Amino acid sequence: MSNKEEIIEFCKENGLDVIGFSECRTFHELSPYFNKRKKLGLENEFEESIVDKRINPFLYMLGGKTIISIAFPYLYDTDQNQDTYFSKYTLGRDYHIVAIKYMENICKFIEGMGAKAISLVDSNALPERYIASLSGVGFIGKNNTLITQKYGSYVFLGEIITDLVIEPDKPLKQTCGNCEICLEACPTKSIVSGELGINNNANICLSYITQKKNIEDSWFDKLDGRIFGCDTCQSRCPCNQNIEFSLIKEFKPYKYMEKVDLKVLMNIDNQLFKEKYKITSCGWRGKNIIKRNAIISAIYMEKNRNISGEKDTSPYIRDYYYRLLRLFKL
Repeated sequence: MSNKEEIIEFCKENGLDVIGFSECRTFHELSPYFNKRKKLGLENEFEESIVDKRINPFLYMLGGKTIISIAFPYLYDTDQNQDTYFSKYTLGRDYHIVAIKYMENICKFIEGMGAKAISLVDSNALPERYIASLSGVGFIGKNNTLITQKYGSYVFLGEIITDLVIEPDKPLKQTCGNCEICLEACPTKSIVSGELGINNNANICLSYITQKKNIEDSWFDKLDGRIFGCDTCQSRCPCNQNIEFSLIKEFKPYKYMEKVDLKVLMNIDNQLFKEKYKITSCGWRGKNIIKRNAIISAIYMEKNRNISGEKDTSPYIRDYYYRLLRLFKL
């Protein structure tokens, strides 16, 4: 059995069955793409501004020969029966914690072969979706998500760089074709037709807006019940209609994430946040983001207009609260 076959078998034994391999190299072909987006002002605060860090894997591992791309499916069901909700990817355990555990085990397995290996899980600036597409894990859709054949776009991605020389896989030939359902469905038209992804504006994507520290009044009504993230383009994508669900137990949704209680979220304190929400994939932004979006949702959806007795020591939360009150003349 080859090194490649052994790694694939080990991953499958650990519940990971979408794996791909590509050559570790500098992705010079992406420089024009990133530079154009920078020039157009389409980068946001979460993106690395130094292009070399985004295209050069040797900054993370000198002597790397192969990049292993692994998909972590997280979707447990497609039901969305509530007016207010968290994005599907946030409902279970924080994927950083989950994926790192799996990836470290795979690295140890590779090191047992006498090779070097490092794992990367959203802790670097490399173009993970592009790498995954080169590895045959999936293809990049018009909404910039990585779409796998088995799990659709409901996957997290992780990479392992190793000095093992492994035969690369071939990219999938599948594309979105003429389908533009995600463009039509996007509430803010952040997905734009034309050259794949280059003109998409993440700065007006509602998933990004829900995570910003400060948002303008014009976004209040557009949140439309979103507490964290936005699944609109994914839920409408034809590639996500007949897919398999995740078997990774750590991603099983917490009940309190599936059934949102706005009153609880509007009054969330540090203790409750640490016990229930910090352990999810939305916890990294802190409790005030969740609290703010809950207040916005409550007022706009008229589910709770009598919140004047709420105690909140956060100045910027109070600012949003009073701006909403002035807007509605409450």
